Amino acid sequence: MTFHAPLETKSATDLTEEAGAAEIKSALDALTKDVNAKTAPVADLEKRLAAAEAKLARPSLSRSESKDEAKELEAKAFNTFIRKGKEALESDEVKSLRVSDDTAGGYLAPDQFSTELDRNVVLFSPVRQVARVLPTGSPEVRWPKRTGGMTAAWVGETQPRPETSVTFGQSRYSVCELAAYVDVSNAMLEDSTFDVGALLAYEFGEEFGFEEGKAFVSGQSTLSPAGFLNDTTVAYTPSGAASTLSSADALIDLFHGIKAPYRANGVWMMNATTLGTIRKLKDGQGRYMVNIQGLDNTPVTTILGRPVVEAPDMPDVAANATPIVFGDFSQGYRIFDRISLSILRDPYTQATNGMTRFHGRRRVAGGVGKSESLRKLKISVS
Repeated sequence: MTFHAPLETKSATDLTEEAGAAEIKSALDALTKDVNAKTAPVADLEKRLAAAEAKLARPSLSRSESKDEAKELEAKAFNTFIRKGKEALESDEVKSLRVSDDTAGGYLAPDQFSTELDRNVVLFSPVRQVARVLPTGSPEVRWPKRTGGMTAAWVGETQPRPETSVTFGQSRYSVCELAAYVDVSNAMLEDSTFDVGALLAYEFGEEFGFEEGKAFVSGQSTLSPAGFLNDTTVAYTPSGAASTLSSADALIDLFHGIKAPYRANGVWMMNATTLGTIRKLKDGQGRYMVNIQGLDNTPVTTILGRPVVEAPDMPDVAANATPIVFGDFSQGYRIFDRISLSILRDPYTQATNGMTRFHGRRRVAGGVGKSESLRKLKISVS
């Protein structure tokens, strides 16, 4: 005989409860699905924001990066390059350096470094303080200029009108290269507390400033920028004496030898020895020509109301010399910077001496712009 378990029977109440639970579960599932669908864009937005933050945290030189961060990264990379060479640079640091021509094999100094170099150059080459300084990206600068004026004339009512013939020419400024090198001991490079950048800024600044100063004033060779003293288009005023500067009249003649618009912005340029000689000169009423006090009681050296710029490269007072130049140098002399400074690291040439050699290059052009805005004082009778 086979026995079968009794079949389970459910009451109406049980069936009602199960149906209600299923309905509630279905409603909860639908509600969860709806909530997930609505919050999905928020989650996606959170992921995108996290990715953007991670991207911004990586070192780069993108447009969105602040200038301060870019300069800091560039300075850090340049310092690593100076101390340890290109091999020690990380990929992001290599990208941050501005590479010069492949044939040159060097790196341009970062902005902070170039600024310090320019400050040193000004100390040795005061022509930069008063001349017009412009950047250039070409090996030669051509500057248009007017060589002939208008030809207008008074005419009668029916007389023929004259042709206006204005002629133009151009001035050419060739970019010249200035180079020097300095050897630094490897011990100094390995010392993290030693400011190698300051050393190179001073060394190259002193060398380049000294050479630039001589070139801008009197020119040094066919390979250097042209100086304003040896430019024959710049007129001169004779001092009235064969070998000395003994009269203040020559300075007055020189001052008024320049057109009024240029006098308004004019400066005197001479060396310290010449300035000492002029300080002893007096006018017809016994007053000294040189005033060392400005309108607001500040110590400013002026002659006939215009400031004096001391240039150590100007010649001393001597027969046939031109020890003084007066005029508007912002119009009269132009300087074009092609490469402010490029550094090439050479760890091999002086390796046996425990030194690393750094080659510095600077490319610059210079020459007279408007010659009528400058005038020289020549020590001569006529």
